[in-house]
Amino acid sequence: MRIEKIETIPVKIPLKRVFGGSQYSVPSRCTVITKLYTDDGVVSEVYNGDNRNHGPEICKIIQDELAPLVLGEDATAIERLWAKMFPIAHTVRDRKVAMEAIACVDTALWDVAGRSQGVSVSKLFGGCRDRMPIISIGGYYEDGVTLDDYRREMEMLKERGMAGCKFKVGGLTPEKDLERVKAARDGAGPDFLLAVDANRGWDIDDAVRFTRMIEPLDIMWFEEPVHWYDDAAGNAAVRRAASIPVTTGQSEITGHGIRRMIEADAIDFCNLDASESGGPTEWRRVAGMCAVNNIKMAHHEEGQIALHMLAGVPHGTFVECFADPDRDPIWDGMFVNRQPVKDGEIAVPTGPGFDIQLDWDMVKKYRID
Repeated sequence: MRIEKIETIPVKIPLKRVFGGSQYSVPSRCTVITKLYTDDGVVSEVYNGDNRNHGPEICKIIQDELAPLVLGEDATAIERLWAKMFPIAHTVRDRKVAMEAIACVDTALWDVAGRSQGVSVSKLFGGCRDRMPIISIGGYYEDGVTLDDYRREMEMLKERGMAGCKFKVGGLTPEKDLERVKAARDGAGPDFLLAVDANRGWDIDDAVRFTRMIEPLDIMWFEEPVHWYDDAAGNAAVRRAASIPVTTGQSEITGHGIRRMIEADAIDFCNLDASESGGPTEWRRVAGMCAVNNIKMAHHEEGQIALHMLAGVPHGTFVECFADPDRDPIWDGMFVNRQPVKDGEIAVPTGPGFDIQLDWDMVKKYRID
């Protein structure tokens, strides 16, 4: 089964509202669609990432640098092809963008592997479960939002079947964000999972103070608590300060970064993003490393891919999505055969590959190539 052609499509959908985290704002939902064609008629249909404004650059890297490396090659030789692609990240460039480009091709290869064998990627990864708990990302900073709005948001997420919420913090003082988290817990009630995510928003002292303040609120994890420049030592300090587990990994672009966190004793949950770290091949390597170090696996967003990988390994935990369609119109509308969410869970698709079917009229409307 040889690779004949790779087609890439950058997509950008303007959002109705601007969603703010501690260090960023999101005015649009972007992704890259990859269709990889083989000589026996198998074609991938996948999308990767929320890459803001560099989707066309990712597509150019795929067409100009990666396609010449893999065209004509055996599509089933996934590890060998990954090793062949990875050196493009060695040159002086934005390496994160290079790893995102590799991820698009690697994801397409896993999709083709499943489609050619008639099995899901979750089965290829190990087939541990057929359903997974699912949480929504929420609690964004938006102009005019009140504490009552955060209470109502948690109630809305429960009504939409979510098991919990990953709530944004780190953009205000620890004391002000504490009030926001208290409001979220009040709206969620005691049986709703609540995690917090600072997106590297605080220095070590503020992050430690915050984790001690929220400890009575039954917080599932504290994600990326400290600034980027000393995050391994900072995450370790936060872990020592309280009983709340620390989640990190989404800002790493290789498994080597996760190894650094493990060596620093700085991680309880690993949420490496396959779309930003070279694809499912690298994520699977990291999952094995975490398994032998008693670290649980999560995943940053991208439920259409993460669901399969997390369900495939025994230490996979929570799938993440955006339950608010204003935040993710792709998950809500362009991914047409997405499984329904009910009672805090989502079924793992049983179709071949990643089992993603896209609304091509919507793709045509929002493609920017």
